[in-house]
Amino acid sequence: MKIKSWLECINCLKSYDLFDLRYTCKCGGLLDVKRDLSRVNSKKLVRKWEERWGMKNGAASSGVWRYKELILDTDRKNIVSKQEGNTRLYPSGKAGLYAGLPKLLLKHEGENPTGSFKDRGMTCGTTAANIIGAKIVACASTGNTSASMAAYAAKAGFKSVIFIPSGKIAYGKLAQALAYGGKTLQVEGNFDDAMALVQDVCKELNIYLLNSINPFRIEGQKAICFEILQQLDWNVPDWFIIPGGNLGNNTALSKALMELYELEIIKKIPRIAVIQAAGANPLYTMWKNKTSFVPVKNPETIATAIKIGNPISWEKSLRGIEWSNGVVEEATEQEIMEAKAMVDAAGIGAEPASCCVVAGAKKLVAAGVIDKKASAVGILTGNLLKDPDAVINYHFDKLRGIGVNGQFKNMPVQIPATIEAVKRAIDN
Repeated sequence: MKIKSWLECINCLKSYDLFDLRYTCKCGGLLDVKRDLSRVNSKKLVRKWEERWGMKNGAASSGVWRYKELILDTDRKNIVSKQEGNTRLYPSGKAGLYAGLPKLLLKHEGENPTGSFKDRGMTCGTTAANIIGAKIVACASTGNTSASMAAYAAKAGFKSVIFIPSGKIAYGKLAQALAYGGKTLQVEGNFDDAMALVQDVCKELNIYLLNSINPFRIEGQKAICFEILQQLDWNVPDWFIIPGGNLGNNTALSKALMELYELEIIKKIPRIAVIQAAGANPLYTMWKNKTSFVPVKNPETIATAIKIGNPISWEKSLRGIEWSNGVVEEATEQEIMEAKAMVDAAGIGAEPASCCVVAGAKKLVAAGVIDKKASAVGILTGNLLKDPDAVINYHFDKLRGIGVNGQFKNMPVQIPATIEAVKRAIDN
């Protein structure tokens, strides 16, 4: 039996048909996918999910569509999937020790098909586009969303149009968007300018919008939470720690937890910590100063994936943080890159934005907010190779212009071609 689902405004609570082609309410509020969970047999649902674990092919082998009952319960023929998800949950090693949190686990979403967590939301968003008969999709992006959308659009046979801030995208991400055939438009301005433009364009030209303002993107990203808890045999950690950019990811995380808690699949509410870069920190500023939300006009950070000054999902994000008795923290450029050096040196590796998790954990442990004995899961959102320039420049100590010294740099050593020189280099 499919669960009754619909769209609902988070502000005025007006409801709409699930596939009503809209991204906001008539009042301007954001939309949620809501479900009637009252008749769901939780034990049977979890049993289905367990039965699908390890399937070799088909939609149910995906780490998103395994949980389709709480994602988007649609016919198999509609699903656009690249077998996303099924990412590993690593002991954090020296990264956790650096943060003072030895029980920290790191969920590596950079192991998705296009190298970031965006694939989970994109498989659901593209499937929704397929259901309504869309032929062209679009997004604004700092990089990961564009790479993911272009790949899934190519899989579905859609045209894709990408709006990126001119000169503000890591080449590892731009390369993917171009390679997958996305029509890439470099907009004069920052991400927020590109986001405003793409919304107007989609409305005017009847193009399907696949940014996280699209509620189906959030639904797909919920699968990160479901998969983590299944990997932990449904034992809930004390904390989830997650980077904060456009804030769709922690919105999805909290929404997943709310649904699992309502269904009594979990009996404990973990606390959520959202970590923003200090140069793109509107949610942190609001949280710390207890003021209204004010966008950052010119966000700047080496963590390009979260270089967003006016995150579209901030209201949904705040709802989840408050529900979980969570917190918001910020990390400087130096703190982010030091944490990244530790994540990379642990043999895990991630792009700078992901490593806000470890930087933020370190600060929250030092402040006594997170107990050093607590269990925690940090979500690494993107692959190390998404931004190779940041890696190389850190280890060559070329980031001093933005206030980052390569404290943990690992520079290559030039030597003559002799065994003695190799021995000296190893010994040193």
